Amino acid sequence: MTARVGVLLSGRGSNFLALHEAMRRGEVPAEVALVISNVPDAPGLSAARELGLAAIALPHGTEPSRATHEARVLSELEAAAVEWVCLAGYLRRLSPAFVARHLQRVLNIHPSLLPAFPGLDAQRQALEHGVKVSGCTVHLVDESLDSGPIVVQRAVPVREDDTPDRLAARILAEEHKAYPEALSRLLREPWRIEGRRVVFDGPGAPPSGS
Repeated sequence: MTARVGVLLSGRGSNFLALHEAMRRGEVPAEVALVISNVPDAPGLSAARELGLAAIALPHGTEPSRATHEARVLSELEAAAVEWVCLAGYLRRLSPAFVARHLQRVLNIHPSLLPAFPGLDAQRQALEHGVKVSGCTVHLVDESLDSGPIVVQRAVPVREDDTPDRLAARILAEEHKAYPEALSRLLREPWRIEGRRVVFDGPGAPPSGS
C-alpha cells in the first residue's frame, strides 16, 4: 500500500524534494498528499505547486492563537487523508495535542547527532563545542524539542576549516539520504517502540514482548 504523507515546511523544502524524488523512484512506498507552509512565500511551497502537488499556505501570524492555527493545519491534513506527517524545515514547534492526533506518525529531521545540539543553529553549536563528528538524525516527534525516538542517523566528519555553512551543506547532503531511508523503513518493516528506542523487527527477530 502507498502511504499518504503530509509535509510541513517553512523554507526551501530541500528535504521535502528529496522525499518526493525518492517516492517517485519507488524507493519509498508513499506519496505526498499535501504540502503546508506557515510562510506564504516559502520556496518549498512554490516547488510543490510546480510539481503539481496540493500545496497551501496557512500563515500562523493571521491566527489568534497557536491552537487555532494548529486546528486549521490538522483539518487540512485530515481532509487530505494524510497518514504520516513529515516536518521538512518547519519552524513551528508542535503542541502535545497535535502530536497526539498523529501519535508515532510524525517524523522530523535535525542537523545534528541527537541528543547533542537540539534546537536552532545546531551546526554552530557543534563547531563551538569542538566536536569531531556531527551529522543528522531522523526521529519520531514527541512532546519535547528534538527528543523523540531515533530512527536513522548519519555521521559527518567535522573539518578544521569548517564554518557553520560549510558543515551545514555536507550534513544536508546526508539528510537527503537519511530522510527517505527512515520513512521507507518505517513503512516497509515491522517496528515497535521499546523504551526510547525504535526497534525494527527483521526476519527471525523475537516477537514483541518476548
